[in-house]
Amino acid sequence: MSRLKCVNLGLPKTGTTTLAHALGKGGWRVADHKVRRVHTRTPGLGGTFVGRQIYNGYFETGDPFAHLDLYDALSEISVLNGTTSLWPQCDYAVLKAMRLARPNMLFVATWRPPEEVSDSMRRWNNLGTDRLPGGSIPGLPHGFGESDGERIRWIEGHYAMLRDIFGEDPRYLELPMGAPDARARLSAHVGIDLPWWGRLNVNDGAGARGVA
Repeated sequence: MSRLKCVNLGLPKTGTTTLAHALGKGGWRVADHKVRRVHTRTPGLGGTFVGRQIYNGYFETGDPFAHLDLYDALSEISVLNGTTSLWPQCDYAVLKAMRLARPNMLFVATWRPPEEVSDSMRRWNNLGTDRLPGGSIPGLPHGFGESDGERIRWIEGHYAMLRDIFGEDPRYLELPMGAPDARARLSAHVGIDLPWWGRLNVNDGAGARGVA
């Protein structure tokens, strides 16, 4: 039986941690970046990246969520760690498979102004300075992403792609995390009360701003 109800297609540093906490406080079990060992007894599943399991499900069964029905929602699905670079929210074929395999799936895309996201990426654990330009990412090939201009173009392109794919689909919500009614929009979209809303995983240092 399918448990998974909602997946976030937003990029890192757009409010993914805040989304996870808000949905968790609303009573949902949420996977943020990794499958936690406390949530599963399936050998080889606990401790793995959510993005890895999305691709495992896609290539093994055609359903990207086949191994993730122990959760109600997925808040951060990408990974860029060493040689591992997995970005299912940027992969058209996987996005199409998500929609076809789960006709009732809800989608959210956490959003912040691209300039803010780029600045946050630059200052977050060498993400903008080393990991992005050193990775291989859909829309951001190896060697690109070190400058604000390159990151911003990639960020803008990602959300433009999602708008093109989903159009007016009521299952999709682009969610500006800084909007005064962000909590109300999300609550209406997923159909649960959200008793908490705030800012988590904010960058340290002078000039740090925004949610993660």
